Amino acid sequence: MKIALIGYGKMGKTIEQIALNRGHQIVSIVDINNPEEFQSANFKSADVAIEFTTPATAFDNYMKSFAAGVPVVSGTTGWLDRISEIKEKCEKEGKTFFYASNFSIGVNIFFALNKYLAKIMNNFPSYNISMTETHHIHKLDAPSGTAITLAEGIIENVDRKDRWTLETAEQPTDLPIHAIREGEVPGIHEVTYESDVDYISIKHDAKSRAGFALGAVVAAEFTAGKKGFLGMDDMLKF
Repeated sequence: MKIALIGYGKMGKTIEQIALNRGHQIVSIVDINNPEEFQSANFKSADVAIEFTTPATAFDNYMKSFAAGVPVVSGTTGWLDRISEIKEKCEKEGKTFFYASNFSIGVNIFFALNKYLAKIMNNFPSYNISMTETHHIHKLDAPSGTAITLAEGIIENVDRKDRWTLETAEQPTDLPIHAIREGEVPGIHEVTYESDVDYISIKHDAKSRAGFALGAVVAAEFTAGKKGFLGMDDMLKF
């Protein structure tokens, strides 16, 4: 498969190595210093582009990829206020876009576990719910996209929570997310249920970026040749 990389930081380089190890070609690399690469013949020849950049640049990257006729797999978070525009492009213009807040297979198992536990805990209002996420100091958005996905899974299944908030719960129906930025932590997410008598928690702790990168390459393999707006649920069939 011919893959274009959009973003060539630590994640982009890890994706490149995994893709090459799986027998794919990297035909184009777009980074901050060469935006003209979107118009190149090499970029347009790609079967799919894998995008990991910043919240401020992601949406424009998607539009440029669509204009070049290249499907996009993206793991950039912090831009979801415009996701409806991407879905409309897929539905009305036949574009292809695969989005995940986290490409780790383990994290997506964690998402499923989180929803299952939330359904159970909906029946036990004596437990207060909170969440903590920890990432490296280079991560620009807070809370993380993964934390937001976890929070949405809880809110969908727990009647006493109707929105997430950053750091502080302003009212009892809020689900607070504590965001920590330190060192080079790839990602830690913990959901906690606490009552007067005990404490229940589930936690995912990533050892490295490799799990995210592998998932992104597998998602690219899944996306090639497909149409529409896709996600991990489509690929993993949970």
